[in-house]
Amino acid sequence: MQLLERAMTIAKVLASEANENSLSISELSAKCNLPLSTLHRILKAMIKEGMIEQDDQTKQYRLGTIWMELGLQVYDTMDYISKIRPELERLAREVEESVYLSKPAGLDTIIIERIDSAANPIRIYDQLGIRIPMHIGAANKAILATMPVSQARAIIEQLIPHDEIAELEAQLEQIRLQEFAISHGERTVGTSSIAVPILNGFNEVVGAVSIGFVSFNVSAEHINTITERLVETGKRVSMKLGYRGK
Repeated sequence: MQLLERAMTIAKVLASEANENSLSISELSAKCNLPLSTLHRILKAMIKEGMIEQDDQTKQYRLGTIWMELGLQVYDTMDYISKIRPELERLAREVEESVYLSKPAGLDTIIIERIDSAANPIRIYDQLGIRIPMHIGAANKAILATMPVSQARAIIEQLIPHDEIAELEAQLEQIRLQEFAISHGERTVGTSSIAVPILNGFNEVVGAVSIGFVSFNVSAEHINTITERLVETGKRVSMKLGYRGK
């Protein structure tokens, strides 16, 4: 188990450095807090399984392609992706903003799809695969607000101080009433997000569709239009997944 945990730590460190070329073994040792001798043995095993690669010239390490291969296989098995993506693309064209699909994952959500609008050069860029704590942002609050109250409370209690729970639960109640969530600057100053939950045929929330935009660049009228289109899209997507209302 310890070996597996260490291998995953190495993989996560390399993933977080995806915009860099690669890391040396000494850099990995420092970032993973592992002795060089131990790290070398783990890296050798990970190379054998295709989890990481080593550059022949620089001797530095980077993630192997096996992660992409496995990720694409999982992505391809998500039936709701094929049903949702056309709706996301249509929404992005209509509102000319970036559209995201988030999926619950424990105490976080993961961004699993992003559609950028070619018509809008000013956009927010959130990387696919990033995890965001469930209490932060419109998409996550839309998901929390749609969960059974007891389930949402159990998650919230693990994420925020007790004296902040009542305020967040009041926000969730408002989201339930208006059927969408909106947030301003929660993750990035000067940006906003609007989101709606996605439900399946068992009345379970399975994700959220959100629109991210730069606040100064959007009028109140456009925000209203975005919200209307988003709510319509959320209902269509949920119906495609079997949802028939409460």
